[in-house]
Amino acid sequence: AIFSLDITSKLNHLIILKDAEEAAYFQNTLENITHALNIFYFPSSFKNNKNYRLLNSSHVMLRTECLTKFSNPPGTGRVGAIVTYPEALFEKVVLPKTLSANIISLKQAETIDVDGILSKFISHGFSRTDFVYEPGQFAIRGGILDIYSFGNEKPYRIELFWNEIESIRIFDPETQLSERKLLQVNIIPNVETQFDAGEKVSLLNFLPENTVVWLADWSFVKERIEQQEDELELYLNHLEQAAEKLSDSDEDNLHLKFNITENDFVKATVLEDQVKQRHIIEFENKSYFSKQNLDKIEFSIRTQPAFNRRFNLLIQNLKEFEQKKYNIFLFSDNSKQLERLHSIFSDLKAEIQFTPIPTSIHEGFIDDDLKLVCYTDHQIFQRYHKYKVKQAFSRNKALTLKALRELQPGDYVTHIDHGVGVFSGLQKIEANGKMQEAVRIVYKDNDLLYVNISSLHKISKYSGKEGSIPKMNKLGSDVWNKLKDKTKKQVKDIAKDLIKLYAQRKSLKGFAHAPDSYMQTELEASFIFEDTPDQSKATIDVKRDMEKPSPMDRLVCGDVGFGKTEIAVRAAFKSCLDGKQAAILVPTTILAYQHFKTFGERLNDFPVTVDYINRFKSSKQKKETLKKLEEGKIDIIIGTHALLSKDVKFKDLGIMIIDEEQKFGVAAKEKLKQIRTTVDSLTLTATPIPRTLQFSLMGARDLSIINTPPPNRQPIQTEVQVFNQDLIRDAIYYETERGGQVF
Repeated sequence: AIFSLDITSKLNHLIILKDAEEAAYFQNTLENITHALNIFYFPSSFKNNKNYRLLNSSHVMLRTECLTKFSNPPGTGRVGAIVTYPEALFEKVVLPKTLSANIISLKQAETIDVDGILSKFISHGFSRTDFVYEPGQFAIRGGILDIYSFGNEKPYRIELFWNEIESIRIFDPETQLSERKLLQVNIIPNVETQFDAGEKVSLLNFLPENTVVWLADWSFVKERIEQQEDELELYLNHLEQAAEKLSDSDEDNLHLKFNITENDFVKATVLEDQVKQRHIIEFENKSYFSKQNLDKIEFSIRTQPAFNRRFNLLIQNLKEFEQKKYNIFLFSDNSKQLERLHSIFSDLKAEIQFTPIPTSIHEGFIDDDLKLVCYTDHQIFQRYHKYKVKQAFSRNKALTLKALRELQPGDYVTHIDHGVGVFSGLQKIEANGKMQEAVRIVYKDNDLLYVNISSLHKISKYSGKEGSIPKMNKLGSDVWNKLKDKTKKQVKDIAKDLIKLYAQRKSLKGFAHAPDSYMQTELEASFIFEDTPDQSKATIDVKRDMEKPSPMDRLVCGDVGFGKTEIAVRAAFKSCLDGKQAAILVPTTILAYQHFKTFGERLNDFPVTVDYINRFKSSKQKKETLKKLEEGKIDIIIGTHALLSKDVKFKDLGIMIIDEEQKFGVAAKEKLKQIRTTVDSLTLTATPIPRTLQFSLMGARDLSIINTPPPNRQPIQTEVQVFNQDLIRDAIYYETERGGQVF
C-alpha cells in the first residue's frame, strides 16, 4: 500500500530480508499485488558462497538491470524498489558515473564506425562468437550484428546498411526469430568483472538519497554479513596458499571473476553506519535502531492457519469469518485450482462466498483491522509454491545454435527438402548485394547447397545406425522425395492397422468409471507441484478413457521426474472410488517399495488401503496380503512379477498399471494380455521402444507424451573431468545452496 501511495511517489525503497529465498518470495508477492514493473530482485553475483570467483550469469544479469535503472533516475527521482538480502549487500557495486560512462548507446538510423564498435565491445569484456546465446557475446555475419547485453533478458539484432543502423530488434536465441522492434538500445558490460575495486561502492552509497530502507531483522542480517567476512578471509587465504589456477573445467572467462580482494566487499559495521544515514522502517516484533520505539505502528494480522487438507475445517473457518462480515479472498496463479476449490465447496454443499484472485502470494493472512481473509491455494492443499525469478538466459535456449557450432566439417546432415549431405562449414556469400553467412552443404557429385542462417530449422544432424555411412543424395534428384513419400505411405499403413486394432478393442465391453467426485478433485488439487501442460492433458486423457464403456489401453511416455507416477496415482484412486481395485506392476523389487511409499504418502488422507508384494516379504506376510486382496480389503496392490502368479486373485480389478513394460519378458506379457482383456490398462515408460514395435508388441492404441519438464527443472549436463577436489566442492556447494540433492 505504501509503495502505491501518491505521497510516496518520489521515494525509492530498499527492502533487506534475511535470505535469498525470503527476498525472492517477497519480490514476487509485492509484484503480483501491485502489478508494478519497477520492483527489482537484487541477488548476489556468485553461484555459491564458498567460491567468490564463480559467477552466476543470471544473477549478474539481474544486478546489472537493477543498477542501470537506479544509476540514472528520472526527474521525479523515483525509480522503484529493490528487494535484497545479506550476501548481495556484502558485495560492492560499480559507481553510478562509471556505469553510465561505459554504456554503449545505439539508435536506429544512426551512422556508426563498425570496427570501432566491435573494438569497444571487446574492451568492455564481450567475446566474439559465431552465434550469441548468453550475455557477454557478440557475433557479426555480413550486415547483421548480434549482441547479448548484460542489461536485457534476450539479445539484440542490429541490421546494418553499410555503416547505418537500419533496424534494431530483440530476438529469441533459440528460434532466431525477431520479437519486437526498438528505436534505441543500451549495451551494458559485465558490472562484476569489468571494473576494479577503486570504482566500486556499497549498494547503500550507490542508491539515490531519497531511498527508504526497510529492515526485517538487522541483527540477523548483520550476523550473516559477518559470517561472509569470515568465509571471505578463509577463501583468500586458500587462494594465496594454493596459488589456485583456472581449471580446464571453467567454461569461459565470462563466468569468472579475477583478482578478488577485500576491497570488493563491504564490512557489516560500515553498512550499519550507512543504514543509519537513511530513513529506516523496521517491520519485525523488535527494533534494532529505534531504541525509544518512536512512531510505532501496530498491525492486527495473523498467518493463515493449517487445515491439513481437511475441508470441513476450512469450510467451518470461512463460515465463521462470513458471520463476522469479513471479506474472503482466495489466491492462486492457476485458475484451475480456484475452479477445483469451487467444485469441492459445491460437492460438500457449502455456500462460501469468496472472491477468486488469479495471482499468487507466498503466504495467506487474516487482517482483523480491515476485516480481510486472504488464503492461498498452495497452503490449503499443502502444495509446493516456488518463486519465479527472471532468468537471464537458459542453457537450453542455445541447443540449436550449439549443435550447429559442434558440427565439424565432414559430419553428415539432413536437409528437409534436399536430403542427406556433408556439412562443409560456414561461408560468406553475396546475396542481393549484401554479404551474408550461410551453411555450406556438399551433396553427391560435389553439388553445393548454401543455406541461409535464417533457415537453420531445415537442417539437422544426421542420426542413423551407429557406425553406418549414409547414402548421400543428389541435388535435383527425386530419390529423396520418393523416400519421403514411401515413408508417408508406411505411416499411413500403420495408421490403418491401428484403426483396425482400435476397432477390435472398442468392441470389447469393460467398466465405465463415474465422472470425477469431489474426492478426486481434492486429490489432484493437493499435488504439491504445479501440473505441467502435458501432465494435465495426459490426466484428462486417462480419465476420459476410464469413463468410457470400452477398456482403456493407454501408454504414457515421459522422462524421469516428469510426473508419470502422479498420473498413475490419480488413475488408481479414480478406480478405487468406484469400488474397484488397482494393480501396479513394476519390474524391480526396489521400485515396488518406492511406489508403495509414494502411493501411501499421496493417499494417506483418503479412505484407500495400499499394500505391496515383493521378495522381501515372508511367505506368511504374502499369504496374508493375498487373502486381504481376494477379500477386497486392499484397494491398491503394488508388486513385481509375483502379481502375475496364479495365487493372486482380485475381488474386483478395475485397472492394471504397468511401469516400464518393455522390461518384462514374453511369458509375463502373455499373462498380461489375459488380464487386460476387460480391465483398464495404463502403461508408463521413459524409454519406449520404436513406435511400430510399441503398437504391435505392447498393444498400446492410445498415446500420451509428457514433453514439458517441471518448472525450474534444469537440463542434465554430463561432463567427464579429471579428479578435481575444488570442482567437486563447488558443485556440491552450488547444489545444496539452491536446495538440490547430491549423490
